[in-house]
Amino acid sequence: MQASRNSCDWWLSYWVTHAVDQSNSTSNSTSDQSAFSIYLRLNKLPDASLPLADLNKSERSDWLTGGAYTDEIILMDFYYRSTASVNVLMNDLNNDNNNNSNNNNNFDENNNNIKFYMTVYAILAATSAIATIFRALLFAYGGIEAARVMHNQLIDSVFKASIMFFDTTPMGRLINRFSSDVFSIDDSLPFIFNIFLAQLFGIFGSIAICCYGLPFSAILILALSVVYYFIQRYYRHTSRELKRVTCVTQSPVYARFSETLIGLAVIRAHRQAKRFHLEFIRCLDLNQRAQFASRTIAQWLNIRFQMIGVALIAGVSILAVLQNQFGSVDPALVGLAISYVLSITNLLGGLILSFTETEKMMISVERLDEYIKDIPMEEEAGLNYANEIPPDWPTVGVVKFTDVTVKYRPHLPPAIKNVSFETRPGERIGVIGRTGSGKSSLFLALMRLVPLNSGAIFVDGVDCSALDLRKFRSKIAVIPQEPFLFGGTIRENLDLDSLQSDETIERSLAKCNMADVVARLGGLGFIVEERGQQFSVGQRQLLCLARTLLADTQILCIDEATANVDIATDNLIQRTIKEQFHGKTVLTIAHRLSTIMDSDRILVMCGGQLVEFDDPTYLLNDPNSMFSKLVKANSGSSAPDNDIVQL
Repeated sequence: MQASRNSCDWWLSYWVTHAVDQSNSTSNSTSDQSAFSIYLRLNKLPDASLPLADLNKSERSDWLTGGAYTDEIILMDFYYRSTASVNVLMNDLNNDNNNNSNNNNNFDENNNNIKFYMTVYAILAATSAIATIFRALLFAYGGIEAARVMHNQLIDSVFKASIMFFDTTPMGRLINRFSSDVFSIDDSLPFIFNIFLAQLFGIFGSIAICCYGLPFSAILILALSVVYYFIQRYYRHTSRELKRVTCVTQSPVYARFSETLIGLAVIRAHRQAKRFHLEFIRCLDLNQRAQFASRTIAQWLNIRFQMIGVALIAGVSILAVLQNQFGSVDPALVGLAISYVLSITNLLGGLILSFTETEKMMISVERLDEYIKDIPMEEEAGLNYANEIPPDWPTVGVVKFTDVTVKYRPHLPPAIKNVSFETRPGERIGVIGRTGSGKSSLFLALMRLVPLNSGAIFVDGVDCSALDLRKFRSKIAVIPQEPFLFGGTIRENLDLDSLQSDETIERSLAKCNMADVVARLGGLGFIVEERGQQFSVGQRQLLCLARTLLADTQILCIDEATANVDIATDNLIQRTIKEQFHGKTVLTIAHRLSTIMDSDRILVMCGGQLVEFDDPTYLLNDPNSMFSKLVKANSGSSAPDNDIVQL
């Protein structure tokens, strides 16, 4: 595109020079005058004091370009050469019958010359327009496609990240990646990169035209390029690091903002609004300091580029005068060269600014690439037994832990250590223990949310680590302590894969006593807000239970699902589980003793180790068992329904 633009300008200068030559060779002193004389005649202006017909080629070219060789004067000359001369020649044809044949020949020759130059110029202009449109479409499509690919890779990587990543990564940092960094790649980077390439080729084109018109200017440009290189290198390094500081200081701002919104009621209740306000202002000030410094150094750079531009313009102008004194030069090319030098100042500043901004935007690419490639991922299966196990696996739901050890960090003590046990088909297991004893870690290990340091877990005799992770997790249902609902319809929340009919979903809701509630809201198409804010905690837990019933898995894990609900809802959940999951393996982390007293066996954890695993009646009859001591300690407790207050 830049080449076609430079070609258009060069062709205009060529046209100025050769059109004047042809006009001079075919005209005489009375009947054919210069284009500007024709212009004066058409506008009824006196031209007696301007004997342009007697000027030589160099003088006319210098005069026509106005001394400053502006494009406007050149274009004006072209216009009146192509239109006014035709009109005057036609008038001469009608007024002078003696010179009729000569005028016809002159008119035909001039008309042919104009057509030739206009045809070439039109081709060059059309090529430039097509190149511009192609560049715009290329950047638009390429930018959108690149942003889409990176966003999809980021989503896929974060969704496959291990639970440790979310435990150690602040929410503000995640929000920063998915907001400002993604926006930079979506919107800012293609735009800035497009400008950078345009400025880069514009510089090359300007230098080429300048050196073509004034060859000795290459020495001056080379000398100033050295100065330009050191200035831009110093600026780029500083600006790039300031951009990193700006991105880093943005994360605490997002974190404080989101945390304040979530806990706004608690903050006001404890009258801590001023403290949180000051903390937010402190984080914001750090970010603003980095942004202010980034904008200040841009002005530092602009001053120095203005000085380089002044030196370049002055040097080229002096070279033009000297070259004219000591040798012949083409005035049109000299004028074109100087006009390009005038624009180099802006191009120099625009080039480094656009290049630096492109580097800054590439930092966003760097930050997203870090999350795509470097965050800890969940371990995929080394082998895939999808074709070797039956589709209805597991059939009996036997869970077996063999010397399982789990560490959340290499330097931390094991969360569970050398745990071994095996359930029977369709058995209901109650899991109890003090806080930090490793109860939830058992479930995390079973669901492969944390990697095993040693040992193995088997389900129906199949090593879980050898199975496809997504398919394996789909075979186990979980009711969490904090019920979670997604933004969407009730149907989408209950049937995630859209495999069940409306009748099946409604029967599942009826078993959980939620059918009437959903019907009053408008049915399965009712839109659930994020986290199900329209429902109480008990209703959200019942909807999660309905989701579990639809999954129809052989293994169910309940992680203190009734800890935050009232006793009536607790009894309803327990009754529904007994009826609907009869003959299936149920692992329950207990909050209330009544929840686990009817379990087939009790698994007691202490300090990450399994200390007891037996029938609850047998453990109660053993006065030395930990389970018996917990029951006795809570028998006289005033906690409602015998809560295990020690846990």
